[in-house]
Amino acid sequence: MAHGPAKGIRRWLYTTNHKDIGSLYLWFSFAMFILGGAFAMIIRAELFQPGMQLVEPEFFNQMTTMHGLVMVFGAIMPAFVGLANWMIPMMIGAPDMALPRMNNLSFWLLPPAFLMLAATLFTEGGAPQAGWTFYAPLSTTYANPLTATIFIFAVHTMGASSIMGSINIIATILNMRAPGMSYMKMPLFVWTWLITAFLLVAVMPVLAGAVTMMLMDIHGGTSFFDAAGGGDPVLFQHVFWFFGHPEVYIIILPAFGVISQIIPTFSRKPLFGYSSMVYATASIALLSFIVWAHHMFTVGMPLAGELFFMYATMLIAVPTGVKVFNWIATMFKGSITFETPMLFSLAFLVLFTIGGFTGVMLSIAPADFQYHDSYFVVAHFHYVMVAGAVFSMSAAVYYWLPKWTGRMYSEPLAQVHFWTSFIGFNLTFFPQHFVGLAGMPRRYSDYALQFADYNMISSCGAFLYGISQILFLVIIILTIKGGKKTTADKTWEGAEGLEWTVPSPAPYHTFSTPPTVK
Repeated sequence: MAHGPAKGIRRWLYTTNHKDIGSLYLWFSFAMFILGGAFAMIIRAELFQPGMQLVEPEFFNQMTTMHGLVMVFGAIMPAFVGLANWMIPMMIGAPDMALPRMNNLSFWLLPPAFLMLAATLFTEGGAPQAGWTFYAPLSTTYANPLTATIFIFAVHTMGASSIMGSINIIATILNMRAPGMSYMKMPLFVWTWLITAFLLVAVMPVLAGAVTMMLMDIHGGTSFFDAAGGGDPVLFQHVFWFFGHPEVYIIILPAFGVISQIIPTFSRKPLFGYSSMVYATASIALLSFIVWAHHMFTVGMPLAGELFFMYATMLIAVPTGVKVFNWIATMFKGSITFETPMLFSLAFLVLFTIGGFTGVMLSIAPADFQYHDSYFVVAHFHYVMVAGAVFSMSAAVYYWLPKWTGRMYSEPLAQVHFWTSFIGFNLTFFPQHFVGLAGMPRRYSDYALQFADYNMISSCGAFLYGISQILFLVIIILTIKGGKKTTADKTWEGAEGLEWTVPSPAPYHTFSTPPTVK
């Protein structure tokens, strides 16, 4: 017999319900998004004009490092895990996740991990300063040992959380699909998450290995990354990027899944080329393992190595192009409407493609020597990470919020949020292509006079984008507290899938008896 949730704080501490845990992940990731955004605002305020204005260079380095770490590990990854927790059981007709108690534990490891990371701000010497890539020897020989040690334990805790979450997702999808739901009938979002979860299980131990070797170098007297002791700092980069490049796809593949759910809904047409989308996703995941050294062209490697990694990197454009083609073909001759989830999805499509093109530019080894560690790279990866991951998350929240809460958000306010985000984002990052090509290096707290105008535009855009995210929070709270009630199971006319067959808001226990998929 189904029963309701426990009351009070105990509900959230001990819950094993996939929806509760999904909500915890989503709220936590939003809090981290605001924190990481605050770090970005400090960076852009300092760069508003040339010269040192507000902070010391050391603190500026701490902000760039913490911004990257918090956004990647605290905001984007947990946001998609939250979405997976909410949606995967509902999409495959399962009553809950396969391992609900582990699900609870994997979430509750995250807050202490980020408390530890944030606590480094208050240690002597401050937070890590080596960038989000924490290259050795900056993070080993030259870092404050206490800061580095706390940081390493925080990374281990986040990694344990990610691996547990991934195992849970794999076990749920493989074992708990509704009768009749074969693999090739699964929604694309479920497919992308299944592949992402395997990626996570494969690469998180590599990151754990890298930080453990750092720990041994700092406290154990080893010299894995210290040339003076017979080690090699370049080894760190190889190990880090063997984790770090698939990590990019860990972030972006679930975003592909979200877009593949939303575009067909608002085009009122089935997704074009479903099976090719599945194979393209798997191809991208496999290729992501053989391209790590394209981050290291300037480190120095044999010509044959540079050619291999250059062509392998370019190859990823093929399955990615298949996806973009299929999304456009889905919209072709569709009855398209432009509600906010569709607007964010279209913006994703355009902006992510721009990020993809600049990625192809960066993959060309001789050209990369020109672009390396310039603001061109910053512009490229923000077009991929923000326009890719954050825009798709915004689309997902607007798309499923009526199903989660049983209430409709304010469409006019949501459109204001979209347009301020879109304009703010492009004002921030588009000029960075030009300052990068003109030679402005990244991670510098000061710059030459000729970069002043573009940096001022960039900072104004960043503040506009930041303020628009506060509006996003207001819209969500207004919807939960007093949004117009929606009783229809299907909020969107063209929506398909098992999650749209249950009442709105989705009941605490979704499927008492499994649905049958024909």
